[in-house]
Amino acid sequence: MLGAVEPAAMDQPGTVEYEPVSVKQVLAEMKDTAELLIDLSYSAVLLGSDDVAAEVLELEEKMDVLQLRARMSLLMACRSTDDAESLAPVLGMVGAAEKISDAAGDIAKIVLEDIGLPDTMRAALPEAVETLVRATISSDSQLADETLGGLNLETETGVRALAIRRQGHWLLNPDRETRLEAGDVVLFRGPEDGIAEVYRDATGDVYEPPEPPEGGVRDLERAVDSIVLMKDMGELAVDLAYGAVLFDSTEVAEEVVELEAEVDALQSRFEAWTLRAAADIDDPVSLRGLVHLARSTEVISDAALEMSEGVLRGLSTHPVVAEAVQESDEVIVRTTVYPDSDLAGTTIGDAEVKTATGMRIIAIRRGAGESERTGREGGDWVVSPGPETQIQTGDVLIAKGTRTGGDRLTELAEG
Repeated sequence: MLGAVEPAAMDQPGTVEYEPVSVKQVLAEMKDTAELLIDLSYSAVLLGSDDVAAEVLELEEKMDVLQLRARMSLLMACRSTDDAESLAPVLGMVGAAEKISDAAGDIAKIVLEDIGLPDTMRAALPEAVETLVRATISSDSQLADETLGGLNLETETGVRALAIRRQGHWLLNPDRETRLEAGDVVLFRGPEDGIAEVYRDATGDVYEPPEPPEGGVRDLERAVDSIVLMKDMGELAVDLAYGAVLFDSTEVAEEVVELEAEVDALQSRFEAWTLRAAADIDDPVSLRGLVHLARSTEVISDAALEMSEGVLRGLSTHPVVAEAVQESDEVIVRTTVYPDSDLAGTTIGDAEVKTATGMRIIAIRRGAGESERTGREGGDWVVSPGPETQIQTGDVLIAKGTRTGGDRLTELAEG
């Protein structure tokens, strides 16, 4: 079994010593941490939250230790040319996760270091963007000593717990059996009215949402819209990259290539609109943060492509990587909607996909399944679909959740 290293309390802070640990476990933790880092870093910027940005830097430090443990283990395991060939994609996964972590940290620093973001950043956000808040469970909170399943927060308020930091340790993707404790720092996400209720119940304080500013220069609004779309596509590219590794699927890896190209095209448009906007605002320096954000977003999409590199080049996925992705807290499922499916012709909300399967549909590729069967070109992306998004025959659904939930979604889609 491949081993890793555990950090040990020694004379020098941050020093590690060798101790066999499952690399599969380390890689699974890196996957979940990388996904949370992306989510939190953009939320920090979009909501202007120093608290959330600070959590990103905490997680980035954790990722630094994880990637060091993984690298040292891989170096110890490589003893022949065959080992080198089979472990090269694994090393690529580790390097890509590290790049995502660094990019997320750079995004968080835009907020913490006041690098400069225009007020239009929040004003131009789509209404569908949910609110994220950091809440510390108070000793007299009605949420303390209750499980997430028992509280039923998501059904009653639309709010879900993304992660919990407890005494310096992170619980990623908590499930129904996870029990909240006094002193827990919980990252909640959901609609603003639901967030207000949950935040009050958790902390005893009133939630005060940030005031949305007025809109500004049109070219600047277009630039911000491009950033939001780049964010969505970058997140999706990372999810698909892990899916490509899990399924050893060239088709899914090629989707990552297309998404990365889309992000590059969006960045070109972003640069043009930002340069135009600079001539029309009083303080062009306030656009520095947008430039930093665009650069970090491109790094994330490039890292997703790097994860898929081994699959694209025909190198078989190392079993330890496939098992790590499969056993992480969430997996990616790609399934096609067939004509006889009950999903065809309905909306995500009407089909109650989340309730029926526990899966969240994170993207839809229109007509991609039909093109796979007929050989015709097809496939426009619907990124971050909502309850009103219609599901059509031939759609390829990209969903995130548990393995059993993925099986249920596939059964529904195939009819």
